[in-house]
Amino acid sequence: MSNAATNGRLVSLDALRGFVMFWIMSGEHIAHALAKAAPIPVFVWMSSQLHHTDWNGITFYDMIFPVFLFVAGVSMPFSFEKKMCVAGVNTPMELPAEEKRKIYLTMVKRTCKLLLLGFIVNGLLKFDGYSQTRFASVLGRIGLAWFFAGIIYLNFDIKKQVLWLVGILVGYYAVMKLVPVPNFGAGILTPEGSFSSYIDQLFLPGRLHSKVYDPEGLFSTIPAVATALLGVFLGTFLKSRANEFSTNKTVLIMIAAAAALIALGLVWDYSFPINKRLWTSSFVCFVGGFSILFFTFFYLIIDVLGFRKWAFPLLLIGSNSILIYMASEGLVNFGHTADFVFGGLIKFSPIVWQPVFTAMSVTLIQFILLYFLYKRKWFFKV
Repeated sequence: MSNAATNGRLVSLDALRGFVMFWIMSGEHIAHALAKAAPIPVFVWMSSQLHHTDWNGITFYDMIFPVFLFVAGVSMPFSFEKKMCVAGVNTPMELPAEEKRKIYLTMVKRTCKLLLLGFIVNGLLKFDGYSQTRFASVLGRIGLAWFFAGIIYLNFDIKKQVLWLVGILVGYYAVMKLVPVPNFGAGILTPEGSFSSYIDQLFLPGRLHSKVYDPEGLFSTIPAVATALLGVFLGTFLKSRANEFSTNKTVLIMIAAAAALIALGLVWDYSFPINKRLWTSSFVCFVGGFSILFFTFFYLIIDVLGFRKWAFPLLLIGSNSILIYMASEGLVNFGHTADFVFGGLIKFSPIVWQPVFTAMSVTLIQFILLYFLYKRKWFFKV
């Protein structure tokens, strides 16, 4: 087996992070434009998978956010490895109290930065007033879920971590199904009637994303901690297998775990529908399984077999993923720059293909920026 899992960083993590972020930054626009310009089945299918579901159900686009959070969980055991080596301990639980306090302070700072960046992406600096400001955000949920998963990882052994995972998923299910919501009753899993929506309406400040609920709301952030924990488990497993030479066995175990989680999610779906906006327990299991499959593919090809050159564009994105996310969400007008540089040439192409080339030109500008930053080792870290 490759010793990639012992070097403190898995290249496959950045590649997978870059893969899912590509579709957010501009890949989805290329797919939608292709589906219109050349409506062959594969392009139409790709386009259909790059939309969020209306409510229950799932598409690939619904998986992007949780896969990103899962990857953050996978990296956690590796990020603490150096500190454990220096302290001469085998588990994070054994770290000296003073060292843990330093880690907690770092974690709090990182979470606060992500919360603030999430506010900025939502338009906080427009100063539209309290009622028009959305405080829940993708980056904020990543920060909070990562933080609480980290607290669990630092203070409990693997068996108790599993108990936390089960407790979060079963507890969330029980509350959502059994606790009555005024004027609706118990177990009403609709945008207006779910317990999660009720909590958002009561306690989430500012503007809700969808008026009666927020997909990154308060209560539904709790099961997101379980998504991060699944990543922590995989990272811990890889570290434990670092000195093993049976790559096939390692990969088979990951595939088996993925299949079990997907099956559990599908079974649970009958009682607790797979739903990204509510981040249901079935959603956590189902997407957790696919997250392991995605990671297994990248891990096997890149870290084990050593085929890395093809993934370089993904590494450009993955190494500056938060920066390109914020830029693509509105901080940078890539479309204006792309039109300034390539707009004249694109006008000479057939009209039906112009949206495709326009979307591709935006992607090219983004990659030029990312390559510039990468070559100068300028990475936006929080």
